Amino acid sequence: MYDYPLYRPPSESNSLIIQVTLGCSHNKCNFCNMYKSKKFTIKSLEDIKTDVNYFREMYSHVEKIFLADGDALIIPTENLKEILALIRNTFSECRRVTLYGTPKSILGKTHQELKELKDLGLYMIYMGVESGSDEVLKDINKGVSSNEVINAARMVKNAEILLSVTVIAGVGGIEKSDIHAIKTGQLISAMAPNYLGVLTLMVEEETDLYNKILRKEFKLLSDKEVLNEIGILIQHINVNESVIFRCNHASNYVSLRGSLPEDKEKLLNQINYYLKTNQIKQEEYRRL
Repeated sequence: MYDYPLYRPPSESNSLIIQVTLGCSHNKCNFCNMYKSKKFTIKSLEDIKTDVNYFREMYSHVEKIFLADGDALIIPTENLKEILALIRNTFSECRRVTLYGTPKSILGKTHQELKELKDLGLYMIYMGVESGSDEVLKDINKGVSSNEVINAARMVKNAEILLSVTVIAGVGGIEKSDIHAIKTGQLISAMAPNYLGVLTLMVEEETDLYNKILRKEFKLLSDKEVLNEIGILIQHINVNESVIFRCNHASNYVSLRGSLPEDKEKLLNQINYYLKTNQIKQEEYRRL
């Protein structure tokens, strides 16, 4: 039923996953090998209907559904509306439907289209931002600018869809650590997402970044340098709306959680505590 590998956000661990696309529409980020084995494909409505009916027979109660793979929002709006309507009619008990959306796929929708998707049950969009620095975004081949990211975020929020954003500590390397942290903090301030997740860079073989490291063109941060970078990031986040902050992914050296701006000082104090006491996860225990 599934075309592997299969990924979902950590917060969707209890959700039914329905694949409506295969792979990632961009699939060019230099640090990522998640979908390198897949050619990006939008599944046919008939195949999706077959999957939905199969899962209905399998599960008597489904409250949360995540639409995979890497960029389900790129599906043409009329087709995506039909998928959401099918889910609503088949899983009447479902409370929320979520998916990944790239900035470009969001910008490819109109405000009215996003509102229609929201009205049909689209609850939240997950957006991988990675960095707020245009230099770093270019280095990692993200294919998008910081201004495009901000505009995409505003479109999601204006449509009253929740927005969950992830950034990656260490993705700028030693050379661009400070600018990455500062610009990412400023970007988050401009976006004010509902949720912010900080991951830490994990280098995967068979990626362009891995080859850059072998050629000594990219220097990784140490564990303490990563923590310091996260601290600088937090210092530069200034929001009036509450942003739920999480830095508890398996890739992280320490676990941090709170809400911004309320817990800003608490989070910075926790980072200082970990740096002073060296209570940092050992490298071999980190994972994606």
